[in-house]
Amino acid sequence: MKALVIDDDPFMLRLLTRQLAALDVEDVAAYGKAAEALAALGADRATTELIVCDLQMPEMDGVEFIRHLVGLGYVGRLILVSGEDERILDTAERLARSQRLEVLGALRKPVSREALQQLLARRSPPCRQARGASASSRKYSAERLGEAIAAGELVNHYQPKIALETGALVGVEALARWRHPQDGLVHPDCFIAVAEERGLIEQLTRSVLRTALAQLGVWREQGLQVRVAVNVSMENLRDLDFPDFIARALAEAEVAPTDLVLELTESRLMTHPSGSLDILTRLRLKRIGLSIDDFGTGHSSLAQLLNIPFDELKIDRQFVHGAHRDHSRQTIFEASIAMARQLGLRTVAEGIEDRADWDFVRRNGADLAQGYFVARPMAAADLPAWWTQWEGRRDELIGSAT
Repeated sequence: MKALVIDDDPFMLRLLTRQLAALDVEDVAAYGKAAEALAALGADRATTELIVCDLQMPEMDGVEFIRHLVGLGYVGRLILVSGEDERILDTAERLARSQRLEVLGALRKPVSREALQQLLARRSPPCRQARGASASSRKYSAERLGEAIAAGELVNHYQPKIALETGALVGVEALARWRHPQDGLVHPDCFIAVAEERGLIEQLTRSVLRTALAQLGVWREQGLQVRVAVNVSMENLRDLDFPDFIARALAEAEVAPTDLVLELTESRLMTHPSGSLDILTRLRLKRIGLSIDDFGTGHSSLAQLLNIPFDELKIDRQFVHGAHRDHSRQTIFEASIAMARQLGLRTVAEGIEDRADWDFVRRNGADLAQGYFVARPMAAADLPAWWTQWEGRRDELIGSAT
């Protein structure tokens, strides 16, 4: 992996460089000035896979640097570091994400090797770094995606959801992957937008849903009784017959409606208010679960809860991971739990990445846990083996909240 490190403090620059080298990042270039790093990046941005950047720098600060990264079309990963207040660091991270940069996370100085290692392991490589992918193959046409759906190249991976009170496996979230013949396993951020823009999202959603429902039957035979959650695009809610399709698919797979949850991203809700409400209300009348995903990241969260008959609220990872040590995150998390409880909604804490996150959400009353600390998304065939391993961890974790 080729990496750039930018920090005006010579000591921190040497420390970060050594830490990355110790973590098998073999090619690290260090710069004391952001402008110098940009010049080097402009000449060779195609091979740079990681940038570690300080926020507080003279001449050009980290926020300005982020702006220039976007202008250059940087497609690698980014880690932000700073000695500034944690809320400033969080805001800079959100800014970078809003600009569609792949942000692994943000760390306060002094940065430990363990914290850096955790961030480097956080995400699976995105499509732009898929195996065998070249610069020319990073974008996929609607025609090629349509062929892939028709040919069955789309597969589901599943991320478990655990009941925090008992440690029982109660559900999974189905996550679409494209098993590309040349580029390997392509993640959805590389093709969902194309599907939505070019009228393929209905085919894609139906493929994911039917596969997930069929898989529930396989797991039942293996002794696994779980609910499955499927992500739904707002484009799916243009079709007034969508609830009837869902009902037919459930009947064909012999799955109870209560075993299906449809997750809707809060930041994109209500694009078509009247039609959406028609469809969402009919889905709930059919006893199909509705979950508001990424709660707290949109602009009208409370209005969404008032207007739409959700029965589950997923608290976004930015309010979960690290909340045990951050008063602002903790306050928002606790308020979300209290509000959900008053409204009779089940809560899912997503983005649980370590033991401290797990203990925090258990102490503060969330119902379900989801995140890398529990399990990464996996192929369907791997779930029974993971379940056996989880049973070995379960007793210790359930007794961990104090």
